Amino acid sequence: MLRRIPLLTIPALALSLGAPTALAGESSLAGEPPAAEPAEPPAKAFPYAYQERTLKNGLRVVVIPMASGGLVSYRTVVRTGARDEYEKGVTGFAHFFEHMMFRGTEKVPAERFNEIVTSIGADANAYTSTDMTVYEFDIAAEDLRTVVELESDRFMNLSYGKEAFETEAGAVYGEYRKNRSSPFFTLYEAVQNAAFTRHTYKHTTMGLVEDIKAMPTKYDYSKTFFQRYYRPENCVVVIAGDVEAEAAFALIEEHYGVWKPGYVAPKIKKEPKQRKAKRIEVEYEGRTLPIVWLAYKAGAYAPEDKTWVASQVLAELAFGETSDIYRELVLEQQKVLGIGAGGGNDRDPGLWSIYAQVGDPADIDAVIARIEQTVARYRDELPDPGRLDAVKSNLRYGFLLDLDTASSVAGTVAQMIGVGGDLGRVEAYYQNLLEVTPEDIQAAAKLWLVDNQRTTAVLREKQEPPPDAKKSAESKGGTK
Repeated sequence: MLRRIPLLTIPALALSLGAPTALAGESSLAGEPPAAEPAEPPAKAFPYAYQERTLKNGLRVVVIPMASGGLVSYRTVVRTGARDEYEKGVTGFAHFFEHMMFRGTEKVPAERFNEIVTSIGADANAYTSTDMTVYEFDIAAEDLRTVVELESDRFMNLSYGKEAFETEAGAVYGEYRKNRSSPFFTLYEAVQNAAFTRHTYKHTTMGLVEDIKAMPTKYDYSKTFFQRYYRPENCVVVIAGDVEAEAAFALIEEHYGVWKPGYVAPKIKKEPKQRKAKRIEVEYEGRTLPIVWLAYKAGAYAPEDKTWVASQVLAELAFGETSDIYRELVLEQQKVLGIGAGGGNDRDPGLWSIYAQVGDPADIDAVIARIEQTVARYRDELPDPGRLDAVKSNLRYGFLLDLDTASSVAGTVAQMIGVGGDLGRVEAYYQNLLEVTPEDIQAAAKLWLVDNQRTTAVLREKQEPPPDAKKSAESKGGTK
């Protein structure tokens, strides 16, 4: 979904659990069985050595030295996203600051910031999601000091006037309207709003439209938002690539050590248990094929919980490209352009979603029925162990293959930490992923894919009334 980047599923590397066998020709004491070789410890899920330290002000720093052809990737994770916007009338500010952070400081105004970034050939960007905001720099290793100076300055000393604030707030509203031109964003916004009643996941990262419209009047509030959330104990700096760890830690201490703590945690209301299924119809003012979305209430990110880990595997097993429903609906019958699923992996309990774009509106109900049949099958039956092992292997190797550059490593780590808070939790996921059984998959389906905890949404093109109906309505309106 637009501006809501889900956490990467955290698969891991394959490992051998068996003890090594004796080499041919090895001898043992007469009459005694050969001594068993101790099993090798499991390989680490995350394939790179890393070091982590916390400054006195609470800022955490993760350094991942790796061969990268002289490149370094620098990420600053602010563990604040749409989730943290709990106050009425001011949603959208986490995303707003993604924009404002490029407005510069008194020391380095925006124009100078852009000049420096251009002069060193850096790739600078940012994104906001439900649970975090991440600022990105991909640079040459020799420019690390320059980037540390820029980033520490703007995180501690961001400066903007009322006029600049109003200009950027207007730009955010323009971005929202652009996003609304996407049927997927339109449906996503409607699903979040319908599925949640109290929790802040009810609104998207962009925020509620009425709040975005009113944002230019919230200059004073914006200052308080920055002061509460942009604090060292709510941030993590990730550095990956051709870097020496001790030098990197010293550089961070030098520039960030004076940053004063002061984080204020948001007062987020807990979502009550959903006890009745919901269904909504969403009209899209434009041309589109229908989209169906079945969203079940799911658990929060919990890699230590094997049932939660199994729910992540279940999404790929039941609705991935090797699944029966994908083969039938996409390849054979061609009723849908695509179908997929994703397990809930947010900081707080979110949604376990199944979505499909349907070719013919007449097939909408049939597609939903087939999805429901698949869900029921995994609740009622154990999956094939061979297919399960293949999916687990694919997830493990997919994770490894994605960690091929400093940028991909830093980006993946930023997402893991943004949601999970601790890169070390990937090891728990890794071990549990290896141990997921068919019984665990069924248990996850029974726990999370519950009909009365589901919101079903169907997006269709908005239909204009036929000309005769229009004339009839006009005639009735004019007979008073």
